[in-house]
Amino acid sequence: MFDLVLSERRGTAAVITLNRPEALNAFPMHMVREFEVAVREAVADPGVVGIIVTGAGRGFSAGLDMSTLTNIADTGSAARDLPDEQALAGLFSFLLQQPKPIIGAINGVAAGGGFVLAMKCDLRFASTNASFISVFSKRGLIAEHGTTWLLPKAIGTGAALDLLWSSRKVEAEEALALGLVQRVVAPERLLDEAVEYVELLAATVSPTSMAETKRLVYEGAGQEMAEAFRDADETTWRLMDGPDVAEGASSFVERRPPNFPRLGQQGGK
Repeated sequence: MFDLVLSERRGTAAVITLNRPEALNAFPMHMVREFEVAVREAVADPGVVGIIVTGAGRGFSAGLDMSTLTNIADTGSAARDLPDEQALAGLFSFLLQQPKPIIGAINGVAAGGGFVLAMKCDLRFASTNASFISVFSKRGLIAEHGTTWLLPKAIGTGAALDLLWSSRKVEAEEALALGLVQRVVAPERLLDEAVEYVELLAATVSPTSMAETKRLVYEGAGQEMAEAFRDADETTWRLMDGPDVAEGASSFVERRPPNFPRLGQQGGK
């Protein structure tokens, strides 16, 4: 059980909801820790194919809670937690290393740390009520937690610098035009759209293929071309020896839906 997040199953999707609507889902560190536990539990569940992250009420997340921000500002660099050497530095960076697809269902404002969380999701589906504000330059900070690496890859260098320098609000339709989000839907359809997407993945594609593709996309962005090509080639041949390629071929020949192994503690990875 969690105090500040909700976690529920909807078919093959795990829906994790930030649950402080009275504070626009601003997160104290306790909430951050609960969120990570909820995500890791969903990753370990073989019944879950994809994870959806959203916010309760009218906001996705306004970022770090004011008391947490004040404490960090007062303490300065002494408040820094040094990450494990095997982990990516930065808030919510662990999401990029999870093998299952993570979809941000952005229902309202995503500001500051909420903007970071949205960027750490693999895909972003936005309500027409959604908006994005990086905020950091107005607080004397850079865009933190790897955002300067992620955002240019999502929308291009010039557009990323514009958003990060100006910290201006970007509404849902502009976010779609920039490539910051992949879909914009009516508020009442947002979660259903995300769940339906996960159900489509569950019915048609290999979870192992998705996991390896996610890894190659993120790791490849920091590799030299030859290294990235070798990694992709080695991964291809490794998957050739696994069950998914045989099942994919058989389902095609037999004209039936594929039955790929799921990822989680009971079978799969």
